[in-house]
Amino acid sequence: MRKVLLLALLAWTTVPVAYGQSAEDEECAACHDDRTLTAERNGRTVSMWVNFKAFAQSTHGREGCISCHQDVDVDDLPHEDRLEKVDCSMCHDDAVMKFNRSLHGSALDEGRFLAPTCATCHGKHDILPAKDERSKTYVTNIPALCGECHKEGTRVNELRAVSQRHVLEDYAESIHGDGLFRRGLIVTAVCTSCHTAHDILPHENRGSSIHRANIATTCQQCHRQIERVHTKVIDGELWEKRPHEVPICVDCHQPHQVRRVAYTGSFPDSRCLTCHSDRNLARTLPDGTKESLYVNVDDVQHSMHKGLTCISCHTQIAEAKDPVCRDSGPVQCASCHAEQVNDFTISMHGQKRAEGDERAPQCTTCHGDHRILGRTDPESPVFARNLPSLCADCHENRMDPVQNTAADGREVFTHYTESIHGKGLLESGLLVTATCVDCHTAHRELPKTDERSTVHPANVASTCATCHDGIMEEFNRSIHSPNVTTTDKKLPACNDCHQAHSISRTDGGEFRQQILQQCGDCHEEVTETYFDTFHGKVSQLGSEMTAKCSDCHGAHNILPPSNPESLLSRQNVIETCKTCHPNSNRQFVGYLTHATHHDKDKYPYLYYTFWFMTTLLLGVFSFFGLHTVLWLPRAIKERRAQIARRRAEREAEEAEDETDES
Repeated sequence: MRKVLLLALLAWTTVPVAYGQSAEDEECAACHDDRTLTAERNGRTVSMWVNFKAFAQSTHGREGCISCHQDVDVDDLPHEDRLEKVDCSMCHDDAVMKFNRSLHGSALDEGRFLAPTCATCHGKHDILPAKDERSKTYVTNIPALCGECHKEGTRVNELRAVSQRHVLEDYAESIHGDGLFRRGLIVTAVCTSCHTAHDILPHENRGSSIHRANIATTCQQCHRQIERVHTKVIDGELWEKRPHEVPICVDCHQPHQVRRVAYTGSFPDSRCLTCHSDRNLARTLPDGTKESLYVNVDDVQHSMHKGLTCISCHTQIAEAKDPVCRDSGPVQCASCHAEQVNDFTISMHGQKRAEGDERAPQCTTCHGDHRILGRTDPESPVFARNLPSLCADCHENRMDPVQNTAADGREVFTHYTESIHGKGLLESGLLVTATCVDCHTAHRELPKTDERSTVHPANVASTCATCHDGIMEEFNRSIHSPNVTTTDKKLPACNDCHQAHSISRTDGGEFRQQILQQCGDCHEEVTETYFDTFHGKVSQLGSEMTAKCSDCHGAHNILPPSNPESLLSRQNVIETCKTCHPNSNRQFVGYLTHATHHDKDKYPYLYYTFWFMTTLLLGVFSFFGLHTVLWLPRAIKERRAQIARRRAEREAEEAEDETDES
């Protein structure tokens, strides 16, 4: 009896008939039911085991293996090592046609290794119908399935635009995600409800379900009466002038971030102004100070938010509260300005704010609260001409030093006003000149040590190229560019020569005198040889117009003399020298600019000439010096004898005079 049971158990674990396979499938299972079966694919060992139990329960279980693998002849086994790829269009031609023209299909045709296939979403041998809760394509599982690629941190998502990298996270927090994940409503919208399952196209394609012309139809799959509701609840000039034109859904309800809305019919502005039009209305803060809650309607009407109602920004209000706006919390600007708020969150301002530093700026610090003006409005704090003083409210030495990032950054406003950028903006009125946000960005300000910062050494050149594009092209071809020179040493960036906030005109005397020091920081030895030349000695005496490094080598287009495009190449050196020396010729430019008597190997004639002349000079001075020293005692003796003779003569004359008198 035990032997019979053992044989039955063995048959159940080895014979695939127990799974309900056909005779052909039995032949396949003879090999592929072995968990140790493997094959080599592209240098990797791949398992060829098939879970026939899962296959029997799948939607393809009744079809059998050869219904998909049609190039297998069960009468001629073993089959070829590599089988043809399964063609799903044999049965699902409509779905495959849509997939092939979709973004996924196009990516697959281009050979992108991250592109999904049918098996990516549906599986291979364990495909279950979409209505089966175990299926990857069941409605509650679809966000997680799509999120395998389209969520923060995945390789696919890193290649997308910054504003599109939080799709799954935003969906989970939306009203749709709340309905699916927290309330279990399987009728709520998931990814395929809006983007379709197979015909996924970019929003620019008119055939896309999320094209501007098709969004209303897509949303109306669930929200049937939405247009009629909108004509009743939305107020504004658009509806008064063109009442039959309804904005598309995503104009108000951001995709993936749909939030609950409070309609104006329940909370009109007049209801808010019942209290907030009182100039004396205020609340007491924890520190005992009073904060005014008065709202100037005129400010709102002249702001960029003109036409919006109060609840468009102040969404956290409810009838259950008394008053309805009690503890409504701060305005969530991200509802409309998601990209800007994301940047702010990453920035130093946002980080300090998140840490609880009340001195750190927030949206209203720069833009205001109810009187928000556009950046092209001269009265706006973020108008180009007003930006330096706005930033200076914190980043200037008259403020609390804790606000500043470093001691050398406390006078940035003063330095900026004295720079060529500041003078161009504040004195010449050039609104196109660089301001704080042009270099540091408006919302994503990061320290220069952060690789993501626009003022990080690796990014400074690209930042400056926003205005100085032509110079950037020259620099990228020069030996200072990392595209040309590979070295472990630090290559100069724009701010190494031009500084950051106190940048001056390049034709000014002060800047020209600084060139020698700037170049000498890296090229110390060559700079020393320059000071041995006529140009260098005159520069040391204070001459500003004497040729400096950049006059000969170029400023941004520095190339080795062996390069034909170099200013010092054989083809160009005469014209370069003619800039100062109009009569320059081939013989004139043969002058060795950086020749030095210190280098015997490179300049032997100069080396030996220097030491010959030096030796000759020292020998002459030594000889005559010794002669003078040896002659000195005799000269002293002669001098004393001369003095004695004069004294004797004088005494003789005096004696003769006395004789004559007597």
